[in-house]
Amino acid sequence: MNPVALKAAHDTGFAEIVILLAWEQGAEPRKLVGVWGLRLRKVAPLLPTVLEALPYNYAFLSSPVVDPDFADEVIPAFFAAIENSPKLPNVVSLKSFDAETPSHSSMLNVFSQRGIEPLMLSETTRPFVTREFGVKRSGSTRKKLRQDWNRLSSLGAVEVVNDRNAAAVEQSFETFLAMEKASWKGEQGTALLSDSHDAAFVQSLLHNLAARGDASVALLRLDGNAIAAQVLMYCGTTAYTWKTAYNAEFSKYSPGTLLVDRITEELLAGPDIQAINSCADENSFMGQLWAGRRNMVDMLFDIGPGKSLGYRIEAGRLLAYERLRALRNRWRNRPSQPSPAKPVLTESS
Repeated sequence: MNPVALKAAHDTGFAEIVILLAWEQGAEPRKLVGVWGLRLRKVAPLLPTVLEALPYNYAFLSSPVVDPDFADEVIPAFFAAIENSPKLPNVVSLKSFDAETPSHSSMLNVFSQRGIEPLMLSETTRPFVTREFGVKRSGSTRKKLRQDWNRLSSLGAVEVVNDRNAAAVEQSFETFLAMEKASWKGEQGTALLSDSHDAAFVQSLLHNLAARGDASVALLRLDGNAIAAQVLMYCGTTAYTWKTAYNAEFSKYSPGTLLVDRITEELLAGPDIQAINSCADENSFMGQLWAGRRNMVDMLFDIGPGKSLGYRIEAGRLLAYERLRALRNRWRNRPSQPSPAKPVLTESS
């Protein structure tokens, strides 16, 4: 939701951005109390256009930025603005919405008052850590991290660098992009540099954020050479571990995990950061590092009266997608079947 991130998506044509702004009426000077960036999305020509609250690909949080003192006024105002606009669809898709924010509670109140029945697609948790809670201080994971660090240190000088100077961030981000492209993501065509449109957007995104001090790229270096990179974004007192890459030659030392563990300790020990959001799911390696969790929801709803045809089509598409993904996961996680025993041939006497 950072304005410069939304601007990068708009300027590169990466997403069709819609920005809702809520202002306190009667305040002098005028006071902004809510911002919500969404995008207009049409999956295919014959499918309906929906408002999606993840404003662009590679965003991992769809919650609006709302002054907590005004949440009960801002959320209904956002809904009314969508419903009253002839240019905006009433079907809204929320993905990766923080269920522990005042905005979520206010949204549930609006649903109740207006008789809206959202389609709940998922309720999950996300690894999350604060100064007070979440870092695992002991256990098998902590023991392995110490062992991996000591083994890596035996190869040379190991250091973690997280320079937030804008020029240093841009240089480190190029290191990250090259490292990701050289990994399995590059082989599968999912690295950011695999698509020129994606690459143009993320480079503009990081450039804009770095200029404001809202992004950095932490590097794990061995004898001065980067072997892991963690892209970080910052908003207020929260840091976000956006994307990770590492050199596969050093995979047995868990360099990405070591970097995140060390940068977590460094950020929370400083004066500015009070919490870190993993931008990852429960099964990620950060789920092994951190005990803290944040409740997240995915849902679909129609702001207008009843459920429109567009809502029903989108609901059917999303439910079919979720079922197919569940089948894929079950197939991937199925127990392997032992190979049938081969007959043993013996010579008769």
